Amino acid sequence: MRISTKGRYSLEALLFMALLPKDEYTSTRNIAEHTEISEGYLEQLFIPLRKTGIIKGLRGPQGGYVLGRAAGDIRVGDILRIVEGSLEPVDCLDTRVCPIRDKCISRHTWSEMYREISGCVDSISLRDLVEAYKNMDQLEYAI
Repeated sequence: MRISTKGRYSLEALLFMALLPKDEYTSTRNIAEHTEISEGYLEQLFIPLRKTGIIKGLRGPQGGYVLGRAAGDIRVGDILRIVEGSLEPVDCLDTRVCPIRDKCISRHTWSEMYREISGCVDSISLRDLVEAYKNMDQLEYAI
């Protein structure tokens, strides 16, 4: 499975927003300047994120975007599924697609992979990433 720029950039933009003071609206221009993600691309990424309530938008001079829920309530898995679609590593995990589902030798492997991927991304919240980011400078490296 490969995460595209949709997933990577959406996560980066939302992390930037999560680092702002609570309920502070920010423009796509500001996000673009700080993340080096195209403003036009951000606008496209924000369409499904707004529809699902991950972010809220406000028009006008004081407008922009803000997280639609608390950072602790937004999971990395939520973000990726919204912008990437299914995280299933192969199409045949969808029982409607696989004609040999009950006889498939490798299905267990793909199911386990999907379970592990989902477990990982669903266990990480934006708040977890904010805390990890804030602690980056405190890490000590020894060789």
